[in-house]
Amino acid sequence: MQGFRAKLRLAILVIITIWIGLLALYGLLKPISNGCIMTYMYPTYIPISTNDGGSSAKYGLYLYHEGWKKIDFNEHLKQLSGVPVLFIPGNGGSYKQARSLAAESDRAYQGGPLEQTFYQEAYLSSEEGVADASGAGFHLPNHYASRLDWFAVDLEGEHSAMDGRILEEHTEYVVYAIHKILDQYRESRDAREREGAVISGSLPKSVILVGHSMGGFVARAAIIHPHLRKLAVETILTLSTPHQSPPVALQPSLGHYFKRVNQEWRKRYEVQTTRTGRYVSDPLLSHVVVVSISGGYNDYQVRSKLESLEDIVPSTHGFMISSTGMRNVWLSMEHQAILWCNQLVVQVSHTLLSLIDSRTGQPFPETQKRLTVFSRMLRSGIPRTFNWMRQSHSSHQSTHATIKDIKNALGSQVFPSSHCPSNVHWNDDGLEKDLYIQTTTMTVLAMDGRRRWLDIQKLGSNGKSHFIFVTNLAPCFGVRLHLWPEKAKLTSDLAASKRVVEVTSKLVKIPSRPAPRQMEPGSQTEQAPPSAVLCLSPEEMQGFRFLTISVAPRPTISGRPPPAASMAVGQFFNPEDGERDLSAQLMLLSTYSQKEIFLKEDHPLAFNLSFSVSLGLLPVTLSLKTMGCGIKRSGLLAEEAGYMENSRLCKLRCFPPVALAWDPTSGIHMFPNLHGETIIVDSSPALWSSTQGSERTTVLLLVDPHCSYKMSIAVSETAAASRFLLLYSSQIVGFSVAVIFFALMRQAHAWDLDLPMPSMLTAVESNLRMPLSFLLLGIIPILFSLFVSLLMSQPLPPFASFITVSIICYFFANGSIIILIIVSQLIFYAAAIIHVFIKTRWQGWEGNFCLGFLHWFINLSSSFFSLKVVRVLRFNPLLVTALTAITLGCFVHPALGLFILLLSHAWCCHNALCSFLTASFRSHAQRKELYDCKDRGNEGSQEFEFKVEENSSSSPNPSKSFGETQLEIFHHRHGLLVLHLLAAMMFVPSLAAWLQRIGLGHSFPWFLDSALCIGVILHGIFNSKPESNSLFSFPAILGKKVRLDFVYLLAGYFSYLCGLGLEPYKVFYAMAAVGFLSFALRTLQSRREKGELHFGRKKHSHKH
Repeated sequence: MQGFRAKLRLAILVIITIWIGLLALYGLLKPISNGCIMTYMYPTYIPISTNDGGSSAKYGLYLYHEGWKKIDFNEHLKQLSGVPVLFIPGNGGSYKQARSLAAESDRAYQGGPLEQTFYQEAYLSSEEGVADASGAGFHLPNHYASRLDWFAVDLEGEHSAMDGRILEEHTEYVVYAIHKILDQYRESRDAREREGAVISGSLPKSVILVGHSMGGFVARAAIIHPHLRKLAVETILTLSTPHQSPPVALQPSLGHYFKRVNQEWRKRYEVQTTRTGRYVSDPLLSHVVVVSISGGYNDYQVRSKLESLEDIVPSTHGFMISSTGMRNVWLSMEHQAILWCNQLVVQVSHTLLSLIDSRTGQPFPETQKRLTVFSRMLRSGIPRTFNWMRQSHSSHQSTHATIKDIKNALGSQVFPSSHCPSNVHWNDDGLEKDLYIQTTTMTVLAMDGRRRWLDIQKLGSNGKSHFIFVTNLAPCFGVRLHLWPEKAKLTSDLAASKRVVEVTSKLVKIPSRPAPRQMEPGSQTEQAPPSAVLCLSPEEMQGFRFLTISVAPRPTISGRPPPAASMAVGQFFNPEDGERDLSAQLMLLSTYSQKEIFLKEDHPLAFNLSFSVSLGLLPVTLSLKTMGCGIKRSGLLAEEAGYMENSRLCKLRCFPPVALAWDPTSGIHMFPNLHGETIIVDSSPALWSSTQGSERTTVLLLVDPHCSYKMSIAVSETAAASRFLLLYSSQIVGFSVAVIFFALMRQAHAWDLDLPMPSMLTAVESNLRMPLSFLLLGIIPILFSLFVSLLMSQPLPPFASFITVSIICYFFANGSIIILIIVSQLIFYAAAIIHVFIKTRWQGWEGNFCLGFLHWFINLSSSFFSLKVVRVLRFNPLLVTALTAITLGCFVHPALGLFILLLSHAWCCHNALCSFLTASFRSHAQRKELYDCKDRGNEGSQEFEFKVEENSSSSPNPSKSFGETQLEIFHHRHGLLVLHLLAAMMFVPSLAAWLQRIGLGHSFPWFLDSALCIGVILHGIFNSKPESNSLFSFPAILGKKVRLDFVYLLAGYFSYLCGLGLEPYKVFYAMAAVGFLSFALRTLQSRREKGELHFGRKKHSHKH
């Protein structure tokens, strides 16, 4: 590598790569506060006998019992009569992880359903069902008919996320466990009948599957297993489960297994027809409902993009929801915390109990009812499309309950009344205490029992046609809202009007931190955070003149204590006044200098911040500092008065800000009591599979209009670096293999042109040169991927973000490979220098008498190496390497075969480098001695010089010295070593899983892994010498012969596209293809006569 500029480019790239890596490592290792409450239990695990042989002998099945009292296992099994639920642990998980869900399910069954609230509920959209079950009079149960019997499989803590063979064995055992559970209920029922017990209810026909992490995928794989009984599973709930692809997509067989299972699921959700298109039956999985719950942005192991059910399960049979937008949860949690986070565990327990039909004691057989239960219990009423401010209710009624338009006598649109329950009634004191609001902003600071009238026509003028309302009062029990066509003049009109529409149930619940407690009676507290929000569009208020907001008197009819601090703020506003667009340039500049936005008093209550770059890629730290709240300072000193206003007085008047971020992949993310927090969404932007609009993030800020704020926005570097590696690690792995292939292409091209073979470092640097090399290798594959999307009629990703992020990933991959090359070269040079130094010293000690015994031992051992078999093996090291590596790769584990190949590469690199250094030292000593001999006329040095030149001139290329030839051999084998080292590292997770279960029985590797491993080994064996580059010669294409450099170019392009497709395991196909092609060409060459060689003249090799 020549030139200061080239070295500077590499140095800058390496520094940036290390900097990003360290920032990401710091962000990932930093402790996380998720806000979860711990779940406690008294667990007992009852073993279920599984003596059927096969895989059942290795694994186990347990029944969970909650309680501290000692029980008789056999008697407890006889009493089984509930609904069976099977928990499947994930990668390295334990069957004991079911304890939190099982314990809370037992408490939920005893305590009954959750308390009913009157917030806006979530319903199925029109795409998720032909007819919503709620329209047919479906209601959630008011009591639970049966308890849940929790079973769990013991999979020995095996790492199923690292090996496809383990996944397959787990699937087979889960199928066996499902059948065993159903049979156990029959055995228990028969035992009770024999004892004369009264039998009631029916036997369960299906088992509910709950899987964590890879256990969720095992549950889906069990559904399509050919041995599973029909209708044995109808409901699957997965927690932090990767559905689209493995979280570590490095092993080919693992990626292939995922792909096969997903293809089978898509096929079984299609209507069964004959070849002529004749109807045969409904989809084979028409009875199966799947719901996926993701942990959000704090789950570093599995991203929400992988947990999506899109293109696998139709929306009529399942959906994915993030815990950040989950009802009564609103938290993001780590991969393991999702199993014990009490907020989520309680909600899931009540959801599963709500699936049970009170008439039969078993889950609802209708798919639509089960999906409705999941939707109402898990989803919040917040729209899943974040166009709250601009869309009318009718434009997003697919998200909420379908509302029928009714025409009243005035010809205006009204909605069907959604009244509060009849037992909630406030005493009407007439119109005397009513308040008539004259300003666009209305505030309630106490539960005064008054009704407030707002003139829609007057206050909603000047473009302020939308109304938003936030409060911490409970709907119906604390506050009620009505739309009036005209103003009531008499007290009797309040009850007589039939055209009044109550919109209280349109209040949407949002998360809030605990309200401040009242320190003493009568004392004033800080303003309470809002817990509900309502938004009315002009279309919804059309035909009505007044909006009333009624606040309950302090001693409410519900009997519950009123909140210490009551608040409600409503405002007529123009959505355009609250819109802020933050460009990509501004976001990037905020990394060094934060962006400040000042909000004056009487600003809009709702601010819509639109970020041009997704907060899943560039998370921002958003802080709000109160600057004033309209309270004039008293006679205190200016500093004291200002401090009191900003710290105490403003907290008494202004409610804490709330942020709601929406992402098309993971949905709603909540950030209550926002004063200074990093806002992240678990999105996956700038991918090949991304769609237009996915690169943007919308954040809705709810801020008190009475106060002025200074809003600061700055991109968090550590969060951005960690998100970058989490999202694009698979892409970077594929790009890294492509970078090595491109470097090998550069070496092969130089050999083909009789040029000195460049080192790997020089080859990588040459491929980064602008503009031609970078355009050809870094940009063309990206453009080709877009062209492929057009040909296949797939949605195109956002161009700017997709190309930019892909180029950054390509640079990062180059930087990573450069670091790997430098480190490996340093190791080889250090080992070679030490070796040459010791060998030189050894030659000086040869005449020492004390070493005579050692000489004798060496001579004795040489007799062993003189044996014919040993001599054959010594003179054919490649044959020994090939046989050993292929044997281990086919019958033990592919990683072991690749390790043998790496040892061969490393030994050859070491020998070549030692020979190069020895020749260099001798040449240096020779020149020094020759210089001295010219002064003294010494003849001995000339004889030594002749010998060296004679030894060097045996190369076919006289211009190449012996040292230069050895250096080229080192560069060639070093390139192969880096490539195959990366291949071996991709098999390391699978090897770790194999070592864990090495004593539990041996099974041969999958054929796909072994076949690809053989191809990689053949590539290393038949391309071990630089002159092997000359073997590749195909008929001319466009007037030029196809050589090995072109093959490496195609392999690099293929690896690049595999990285863009987030399928890095497919790079093994390119490596194996080159290996098998090398083997085929070498076989053809060996069959030809020496005088009829077709593969061109030999190049400058040197045999010594």
